Amino acid sequence: MSEPASISTGIAERYAQAVFELSREGDGLSKLEQDVADLGAAIGESEDLREVLTSPVISRAEQGAAITAVAEKMGLSETMRNVLALMASKRRLFVVPAMVRVLRDRLSDEKGEVLAEIRSATQLSDDQRGRLAEALKSSTGKDVKLDVTVDEALIGGLVVKVGSQMIDTSIRAKLNALQNTMKEVR
Repeated sequence: MSEPASISTGIAERYAQAVFELSREGDGLSKLEQDVADLGAAIGESEDLREVLTSPVISRAEQGAAITAVAEKMGLSETMRNVLALMASKRRLFVVPAMVRVLRDRLSDEKGEVLAEIRSATQLSDDQRGRLAEALKSSTGKDVKLDVTVDEALIGGLVVKVGSQMIDTSIRAKLNALQNTMKEVR
């Protein structure tokens, strides 16, 4: 891992720890879970929000005003709003996506769950999600929470990541493997 990436991860982990502990003290873990889900979805869907979080040309004051307005509109908890405002004042908003990932993991650990990140070529039906969750539960021995995103570049199939394990059954991966095999034959 590169040094800047490890520094960012460390920063994200410290903020996540602070938010988690503050939320736990106030019996607000269920609200924190909702905040994390909403914030993660907003980051994934809004290019403007990602720009506010990462752009070095947006001033500290503008970042603070923007993230405060977004947090208010989303109905985030006071703890999350305060932490985001603090992060803006310190020019640390660029680690918010990493903080969201760390918080998801901590919340899952707290509930005895494991988070499975699923990338699918198409939207999964409720039946498919249920069967996938059951298969992963029997494999891991823990309740499984699915975080499903659609990635049309996969062409077909799934990429499943649980902890450090990754299973890639996508057609794109199979085509890449076939292409590599063909290169070796030449």
